[in-house]
Amino acid sequence: MRVSELKSRDLLVLDDDPVVLHAMKETLEREQYQVHAFSKASDALEAMESTRFATIISDQRMPEMTGLEFLDKCKTIQPNASRILITGVLTLNTVIEAVNRGEIFRFLAKPWIREEVLATVDNAVRRFALVEANERLSADTLELNEKLVSSNAQLEEKIHELEEKTSALGETNQSLEANFEHSLQICFRLIEAFHPLLGDQTKAVAAICKEIAQSDLLTPKEQDVLRVSSWLYNLGRIGLPRDLLAKSLNDPQSLNEQETTLLHHYPVYGQTLAGFVGTLEEVGHAIRSHRERFDGHGFPDGFSRETIPVPARHLAVAVGFVECALPKDQALEYIIRESGKSFHPEAVRLFMKRSNLTNLPKKVRELTLAELEPGMVLAKGIYSPSGLLLIPEERRLTRGIIKKIKEHDFANPLTQRLMVFR
Repeated sequence: MRVSELKSRDLLVLDDDPVVLHAMKETLEREQYQVHAFSKASDALEAMESTRFATIISDQRMPEMTGLEFLDKCKTIQPNASRILITGVLTLNTVIEAVNRGEIFRFLAKPWIREEVLATVDNAVRRFALVEANERLSADTLELNEKLVSSNAQLEEKIHELEEKTSALGETNQSLEANFEHSLQICFRLIEAFHPLLGDQTKAVAAICKEIAQSDLLTPKEQDVLRVSSWLYNLGRIGLPRDLLAKSLNDPQSLNEQETTLLHHYPVYGQTLAGFVGTLEEVGHAIRSHRERFDGHGFPDGFSRETIPVPARHLAVAVGFVECALPKDQALEYIIRESGKSFHPEAVRLFMKRSNLTNLPKKVRELTLAELEPGMVLAKGIYSPSGLLLIPEERRLTRGIIKKIKEHDFANPLTQRLMVFR
């Protein structure tokens, strides 16, 4: 639900001067506010027991109590309501102290100006709406955390059962490895049982990452982290409400702000759940970061470029290719188009090389930036992101040229595929 939809139009106005009270009521009602006007503080406090107000406006000088005393009581009864004090004699230091203690949101000086009153009330109502929306979001997050705890308990129970079975076999060393693989399968089955489409996507991503992980450009540790995280990256989604998950898979553009916020937490939940499978700290980091973008506009942490873990960069490309749900040729175009934006360019190049999804001429092979060596001859010119030709086609590479290419890539990442003659 959007904040604008949560805005309350109920206002409480307190002033013992009937002329001023009528003027304030008439001014606000013209702006379509529901104004509840009172001349006695006791009547206003009684009304607060049955009506929820977005903003409370009070004069300072009144017979029963001062405006500050009244607003202090209001703070106890309806703490979320924005409180505005109207005064002509109160000292500035007293007003500042009241604002700092949270007793009032704003104050208006007498004689008040219509435009200033309307602007102040509008800001107060917006502030109330934001506070209310935050409370709703906190409640939803608490409910989601409770579901996550339940999922954690179920997962831990199944892993415990698997550990007991493997221990009974007495195969000490082999059972440790088997236990881990079985744990991965259990996690995958949980994902598949929760939503079959997630299971299909996970298998497709795992197959692509298996090919990428065979590259010598990744360290053995990075290869293992990429392979494992490709099976577990969807774990966090089992903690999402089913209707939200279905909506995110079928019509992600229809998600509202609150739903998008909840959805953006699933990599964090996935990192937590992965910890139950074993000592998988680096796998957890890869799962948490697989929705980060090269340009820094991803989630949940806003990482960019080299701050994104290496396995997460490659996992992101595989997930993007599978989840875009486009025909193969269009999906490849999408991945190439998003190189340097959503995806790390070097990860895209390795994906294109290892996936075998494109047909290249027999005399041409595709490389990553890290694989360029002196003596190679370019089969396609290298251009800057702005379209400026850096190295022409058929140029033989030297150590100096390769160094300049890498320096340019560090400053302005090259997003194109790199082709050389065999």
